[in-house]
Amino acid sequence: MTLPPSSSDGDFSSLFNFLSIGAYRSSPAGQMLRANRTLVQLNGYGTEAELLDAVNDIANEWYVDPTRRAEFKRQLDHDGYVRGFVSEVHRHKTRERVWISENAHAVHDPSGALLYFEGTVEDITDRIRDQQALRDSEEQLRLITAQMPGAVFSVYVRHNGEREYRFLSAGIRGLYGFEADDLMNNPTLLARYFHPEDRAVLERDRQAILAGATHLDTEFRVVLPDGRMKWICNRSSAVSADEHGFLRVGVLFDITDRKQAEEALSASETLWRLALESAGDGVWDWNLQTGEEYFSASIKAMFGYGEDDIANLSAELDARTHPDDLGQMEVDRAAHFEGRAPMYRNEHRIRCKDGRWKWVLSRGVVIARDEDGQPLRMVGTHTDITELKEAEAHQRALESQLRESQKMEAIGTLAGGVAHDFNNLLAAILGNLVLAREDVGEHHPAQESLAEISRAAIRARQLVQQILTFSRRQTQEMQRQPLKPLVEEALGLMRSLLPAGLKLVTRLPSAGLQVLSDATQMQQVLMNLCTNAWQSMEGGSGDITVALREVRLDASQALQLGGIASGAYACLSVADNGPGMDIETQRRIFEPFFTTKAPGAGTGLGLAVVHGIVKAHRGAIDVHSQPGEGTRFDVYLPLAADADAREGSAMAVGGASAPIRSAVAGKHVVYIDDYEALVFLVGRLLRKHGHQATTFESGEAALGWMRAHPEVAVDLVVSDQNMPGLSGVETAIEMRRLRPGLKIAIISGHVNDRLLAEANAAGVSDVMGKQDSMDALGEAIRDLLDRAA
Repeated sequence: MTLPPSSSDGDFSSLFNFLSIGAYRSSPAGQMLRANRTLVQLNGYGTEAELLDAVNDIANEWYVDPTRRAEFKRQLDHDGYVRGFVSEVHRHKTRERVWISENAHAVHDPSGALLYFEGTVEDITDRIRDQQALRDSEEQLRLITAQMPGAVFSVYVRHNGEREYRFLSAGIRGLYGFEADDLMNNPTLLARYFHPEDRAVLERDRQAILAGATHLDTEFRVVLPDGRMKWICNRSSAVSADEHGFLRVGVLFDITDRKQAEEALSASETLWRLALESAGDGVWDWNLQTGEEYFSASIKAMFGYGEDDIANLSAELDARTHPDDLGQMEVDRAAHFEGRAPMYRNEHRIRCKDGRWKWVLSRGVVIARDEDGQPLRMVGTHTDITELKEAEAHQRALESQLRESQKMEAIGTLAGGVAHDFNNLLAAILGNLVLAREDVGEHHPAQESLAEISRAAIRARQLVQQILTFSRRQTQEMQRQPLKPLVEEALGLMRSLLPAGLKLVTRLPSAGLQVLSDATQMQQVLMNLCTNAWQSMEGGSGDITVALREVRLDASQALQLGGIASGAYACLSVADNGPGMDIETQRRIFEPFFTTKAPGAGTGLGLAVVHGIVKAHRGAIDVHSQPGEGTRFDVYLPLAADADAREGSAMAVGGASAPIRSAVAGKHVVYIDDYEALVFLVGRLLRKHGHQATTFESGEAALGWMRAHPEVAVDLVVSDQNMPGLSGVETAIEMRRLRPGLKIAIISGHVNDRLLAEANAAGVSDVMGKQDSMDALGEAIRDLLDRAA
């Protein structure tokens, strides 16, 4: 039922509805009689009437725990009022849970009969949740700190030095043996455990806290009741301050193991340093915070310094490090400091006291870092690797020489192949020119043009000969002979050719210096070197010095000169005082067609030919030059022993034999060459001289013809050696199987010992070098035919 408002309601009705907390009146049976606006809204309704109509049983409809209503009434019955009664209730309409705090009292009539209850309801949901969050946070902090080594604390320090611990984790038990509550109840307890020798340290920290220090990091010793000693580290930071004191938070943890390890390390470092010093390594110990660096006496002695010559600072050696090495040294240090490399390792140069540079291998490792992982201390060694570096540089120089030698060999092979084919073309041109001039007659108008063509072809053939000389494919007449007369003969010619202003200086020995050489080619070497010298002086004045001497090369010197054999050598030197050459020019001077002259002023083959001739003589050539200081070429030729005379006779191979003017006409010659124009030309030449000529462009074709015509007589077979398919020697082997007594000759542009041996085993009668002209080839064939007749 709803009671009418009392006479006094009107006096407080406006206040009733104005309250910011809920207010109500309910019957003893639990029926809602009145509710103010705040309570209506708390329950999710729009008007008081809606709420009063909806609520029937407060105990079951409102309280989450219905027994709370009984407890509420019990307190009312016992005391006549209830204050701060906290319960979880449902918003009546939405059923959303909220926390409330109730205050209520009973209202009686004058006779003492209970009329109704009046009270207030305050929404304290946020407060309850905050309290729960705080409890959860404190529990989490307790759990977290329980897992941490050491003890976490929060302490308030008053200006008079008194302390009040507001939080202390359970880890304090593991450090001191007492419970956290013991220290919180008696903050002076810690002082009983301090080591007597460390009390001054702790007093200094106390003064620092009172002075407002932000961060403190202190290490001290404590003595436990059982007599054991521990090292403790106290790290704390200031949080806030007020007029009474300072609030600080921090951590206490046991560093006894670390201190013991440091003591052991200090003892072992002494042994370590002694061991490394005895091994020849210099020892350093770097404090990265202060820059101080201990250098052992052997490090300073390594660079020629005395104990007091340089300070024990890292900057001292860094300042003496070669500028080109500083960048990589910093990179390698950073890689180790940042943990990307397990140790520091770097090779760099350091300037010695006498100004020399010495290479060192520096190795080290960080042995101490702060809590952020930043390096604090690093130890390591310096090892003198100067000799190793010099050996490596020497090795690189030898490897460079080997590469240059291989490159020159490759260029020579290429050039020789091109020259061989070009020689065949020129042979065809010159041969046809001879026939053409005979065909048109001596007084034909075309003779002048044909003569010009002939001169141009001859100049081209001379160029080809230079290329063949460079590639060492030109036929050589190797003889044991004194080198001095060859030099003197060439110098006699040179004196008449030298431009005005140039002086030729000679320094020749009394001995002849016997070498195994081709006289013409050795004179060409000297002529080319002298020509190169005077051309380098570009029309100015100067000296060209030619010297000859005997030298003995040891294994190291021989290796530096390209790997020639060690022993006695004749050294032919040509020096000038011209402009000299830079390193890049020296690297390329022996390449064919490389020249520093203006276009059209040279072929670039002069020094390449020299290089080819010297290599073919089993010698070496070296150049010494610097810009502005002239150039000197040294040619090394092995001195000939008595046994070399036999080698020279064995190596002597010729071109065509001396021409024999008469020949038996009417012979049948089979000629084989893969070059079509040459096959045509040789066939025409043979027929012109009254012979029968059968020509083929491959060994296979010639063999096929012989098998098909066994009845046809053949007086001579002349075959080129280098052909696609069957070579000349292979063709000779097959032909000798068909006709055992057949006379066969082979022509090659590169006659060597291996070819001579293979041809002899195949039953070849003669091996000839490539002829320079059709006349020479004709003379050679006539010679073979006359000897066969």
